Amino acid sequence: MSTDGLTANVCFDPEYTDRERCEKLYQGEIIVYAPRASSLGFCEFARALTSEAFGALDPRSAQHHMPASDYAELLGKLKPSFIHHQRSKELLVALLADFGCDLRETHYDVPRLRSSTSDGYLSTGIAYAWHPHRDTWYSAPPQQINWWMPVWPIRSDNTIAFHPGYFGRVLNNDSRRYNYYEWNAKFRGPHVTKITKSDERPLPRPVEAVVGETLRLVVPAGGLILFSGDMLHSSVPNTSGVTRFSIDFRTVNAGDAAARSGAPCVDRHCTGTSMRDFVRASDRAAMPDDLVALYDDASAENGHLVYT
Repeated sequence: MSTDGLTANVCFDPEYTDRERCEKLYQGEIIVYAPRASSLGFCEFARALTSEAFGALDPRSAQHHMPASDYAELLGKLKPSFIHHQRSKELLVALLADFGCDLRETHYDVPRLRSSTSDGYLSTGIAYAWHPHRDTWYSAPPQQINWWMPVWPIRSDNTIAFHPGYFGRVLNNDSRRYNYYEWNAKFRGPHVTKITKSDERPLPRPVEAVVGETLRLVVPAGGLILFSGDMLHSSVPNTSGVTRFSIDFRTVNAGDAAARSGAPCVDRHCTGTSMRDFVRASDRAAMPDDLVALYDDASAENGHLVYT
């Protein structure tokens, strides 16, 4: 594993307990793990599903042989099939258990298959190339932990980027325009595959220049990067010539949610909450209503509480 950055607080293969890991991530640490059988198995499943969808084409180079509209339509079928596949959920829970998570306290949302095409081929809609942002600007709770891993090998010019100097530091942004329930009602669904040029959806972003160190982490396929949902991160502009595929999902510790502990969230102004998206790893029980209420507001009439 290598880093293409300088002085961020990154820890490689720590022997943390689940409790210690949560606390470190809430404090802005980025944690990197080498591939394990559980993460490699998850990647193998994603590769098989993706390869089947692209047929005779190599998924990493298919962008050079398809119109962007056809590519977006294919992703519009592939990505939901990965999200809702029973095997995806089984592999996710097995991975959490392998990494020592307390499955009675850990809640997760659906695993997502992401794609980042090269050289601006498709960077909107279903293949959105992310500008610097915090997930907490998108109504994520302070306890959210992001798990990210590449499906095929990556390089420094097609990985994920972090801006750690902004952790716990106010960055002016336009997250006031984002309501999670309105997003569920208006800006998610099959129509996203039709967005292949400009993307006019209300996607919170900084309204001042992002300066300072940018950290690019390069891990093998199946290597994991964990970070707080309050960590500023973005997609590296992909100039590698190949599409990068990755898996990500999020977790929330229910005990920490009840205690109102978590990352600092110094500059979020969005409304609504994504807490209802999380289910308990041990039995897929819904996030308890009393915990959701701690992070909810009166904006539910703006749309749908949960996207289905």
